[in-house]
Amino acid sequence: MTEVAGVVIPAHNEAAVLGRTLARLLAEAAPGELDVVVVANACTDGTAEIAKDAGARVIETPVPGKTHALRLGDAACRVFPRVYLDADVELSTASVRALAAALARPGVLAAAPMPVWELAGSGWLARRVHRVHDQLIGPRRALAGVGVYALSETGHNRIFPLPDVIADDELVHRSFTPAERAVVPEARSVIRPARTVRAHLNRRVRVRQGNRQLAELGLPAREGRLGVRSLVALVGRRAVSPLDAACYLAVLVADRALAARRRGGITWATDASSR
Repeated sequence: MTEVAGVVIPAHNEAAVLGRTLARLLAEAAPGELDVVVVANACTDGTAEIAKDAGARVIETPVPGKTHALRLGDAACRVFPRVYLDADVELSTASVRALAAALARPGVLAAAPMPVWELAGSGWLARRVHRVHDQLIGPRRALAGVGVYALSETGHNRIFPLPDVIADDELVHRSFTPAERAVVPEARSVIRPARTVRAHLNRRVRVRQGNRQLAELGLPAREGRLGVRSLVALVGRRAVSPLDAACYLAVLVADRALAARRRGGITWATDASSR
C-alpha cells in the first residue's frame, strides 16, 4: 500500500506509555500505510524495544532533547505529509488519515486535531485549573498544546531544520497564518494533562520560558495576551464557576512567580505526573 503519512515520535524514557500510543496509532493501519519513526533519545528504559516490537522504525541516540530527536526522526522519515506526535498522546489511524486529507487541501500547510482531555486521576484543584485554562486557551490554541501537529511538504520546509526551542508546537503555530493552518474536527488526540498543581505549575513555567524564547527569536504571539476580563467573561457566561476562577487565579499568581524566579535557565522536561 502507498504510504499515507510519516509519523515522528520523540521519546525519552517513555516505556510506560509508548506501547499504548503505538497500539492506538497502528490499530487500523494497513501494512505500509504509515511510516512510523520513534527516536529514543538518551533512554535508560525499554522505550526502544517497545517501539521495535510494535513495528516502528527506531533511531537511538545518546543525545537528550526533544528538538534534536525531532530533527533525527524527520531526516529518517520517507514520506509527506508528516505528523509529529508526543509519545504520551494517543492518535488513531483514522485521525492521521484525516490530518493528511486536510493537508491535501489548497493552501493548508499545517494541521492539528481536536484535543480530548483524559482527567482520570487528576486532583480536584488540578481539574478546576485545567477547566478554566482550557476555556481560555482552547479557542486560540490551533496547532499548539494538543500533542500533535502535521505538516505538508511546503509547511515542513518552512519549519525544518527545527531550531533548539522548548515549545516546538508553539513555534509551528506562530509560523503559519490562520489561513495556512487547520484544526481538523475529524481528528482527535487523547491527552493526559498534569494531574497535580505542582506538575501543572512546572509545565506552565516551561510554557512561559518557551514563549519568551520564541519572542526573542522574532516570533511573538499573534493573538495577543489574555487578561482578567477574559476570565470574568467566562464566569459571566457560567462557562466556569467563581470557585474555578478563584482557583485558577491563585495558581496563576504562583505560576508567574515561579517563572520570574527561573528566568535564568530554559529547560525542557517530561511531566511524570501524567505517566
